[in-house]
Amino acid sequence: MKRRDFVQTVGLASASGVFLSADQLAAKTRPDGAVAATQKPGTPQEVPGTGEVPDWVKSMLESDMDGIGPDGKPDPNYNATGTGHARRNVDPNEAHEMTLTAEEQAILDGSEGDIKARVMKTVVAFGNAFGATHLVDLGGAPHTSMYNAPLFMEPMIEVFEKCADAGLTSYAPFTVNPRAYDLYNVQNQPHDQAQVFEGYPLQPRLEYVLMRLGARDFNTRSCMCYLPEVGNRPEPGTMVAWAESSATNFGNSGLGLRTNRLACGMELMCALVGKAPYFGLMTDEGRMATWVVDVRTTKEPDWGVLGAAIGIKMVEDVSYIIGVDQYFEGGITPENLHKLKAMGASTASNGAVGLYHVENVTPDAIEKGRDLLAEGYQTYVVDDAEIARIYDNFPNLWGTPDANPTRLFIGCPHNTYHEVVYWGRKITEELERRGQDKVALPIHVFVSVVTRNHVLDDHPLLVRDMKRAGMNFTNMCTLMFTGMKGFSDREFCVTNSNKTRKYSSARYFPDDVLLEVAMTGKIPKSAL
Repeated sequence: MKRRDFVQTVGLASASGVFLSADQLAAKTRPDGAVAATQKPGTPQEVPGTGEVPDWVKSMLESDMDGIGPDGKPDPNYNATGTGHARRNVDPNEAHEMTLTAEEQAILDGSEGDIKARVMKTVVAFGNAFGATHLVDLGGAPHTSMYNAPLFMEPMIEVFEKCADAGLTSYAPFTVNPRAYDLYNVQNQPHDQAQVFEGYPLQPRLEYVLMRLGARDFNTRSCMCYLPEVGNRPEPGTMVAWAESSATNFGNSGLGLRTNRLACGMELMCALVGKAPYFGLMTDEGRMATWVVDVRTTKEPDWGVLGAAIGIKMVEDVSYIIGVDQYFEGGITPENLHKLKAMGASTASNGAVGLYHVENVTPDAIEKGRDLLAEGYQTYVVDDAEIARIYDNFPNLWGTPDANPTRLFIGCPHNTYHEVVYWGRKITEELERRGQDKVALPIHVFVSVVTRNHVLDDHPLLVRDMKRAGMNFTNMCTLMFTGMKGFSDREFCVTNSNKTRKYSSARYFPDDVLLEVAMTGKIPKSAL
């Protein structure tokens, strides 16, 4: 069995409806008294399903997680594992041994119950697949991307219901990605509600089991778990178990945390034992940069497009970015954090990047500088022409290519406080300048409840004017909204998020173009 196939199956082990069984995982004691757990060769159980792709998600076939191209076929040049950093020195044909402490081995052997033993076995098997040397104790708090519950999630939900029934909880209260829908502010008409209830019939079960396992309250639901309003922001160097591509990307890069890109469910497995396998982006070696990205644009780059360029080129390799520190005076601040958010989310969706360094800006780069460069690193120059080339190659996936936009999306990942204020002022001031009362099409501002409340507390009149102008606040997941059945057939969205563009049929435009779209409901000819 190819290592990549095995890795993908282990990442979905809990989704198969069963934990790894004892005959799939054996343990042995070394002469020195340390214990090594070994994954026995063999094919793990496959996840049941037809493999057929519904018509309404055909525009989402190109994914950073499975190497599937726009034609729906595997890309033969795609070598990423999806964790953010491949352990290329692991022989896929040989079993790997992870050293466990006596306490960890005891848990694996059932000292704290059969269910926790199965969780530990799954975590160990995952680590063995990637050549992890041992387990590390986790700090801070987890972040999970297990947030939506269509029917195919039932096996995963059942697994964690068993964990909750056994009394297992996370080592710390954890944050959760935003909900897949919003029945209060967006999908509040009967036909919308019916589609939500039909599309996510298991949502109450998922919410209940997450609460039992230690999830924080709904007001903190956000893919931007590290914002001050949400508060999941561990200290640099903390080992954590995070899922969600943009959160792990910023956590590793902007916060200096240490986590791999964990698949949905694996982060909660790690949370329930308080440990994670030590490999990849958790190691000093795995955080070394194999690329220098030399940004030579004549003005501040479009951060979403720059991120796309890096993601496409790096796939999941670590880069050391130079030439942009001038746009971050004073380091990473609440006022400029959105730049790294936009760039990083784009690297993680247009590729599978789990970590980047920015010279003189991000924590690892400030501490170690160019000592982070691995021997034999390559250089990628991004100038004005390269930015234009990347942008011009973004496809138009609208079913009716020359249609007028029907919705405008601001924020994915969720907006920061300063982004909400920026867009609120930008839209309302332009309306006043033009003598208009409302925007020409619905504008959805994606933001957590606690961040929106912060804006409301500080700028109540601005929030009033935004709502009167036709700007709508919603705390749901942008991508799940665009993925609703039939959405791409009836809606033609424009967005400032290159992540949304990558994962949906939405079209990406710079801020000045989006402002014109907001006022007129049409894409200016100069942008076509």
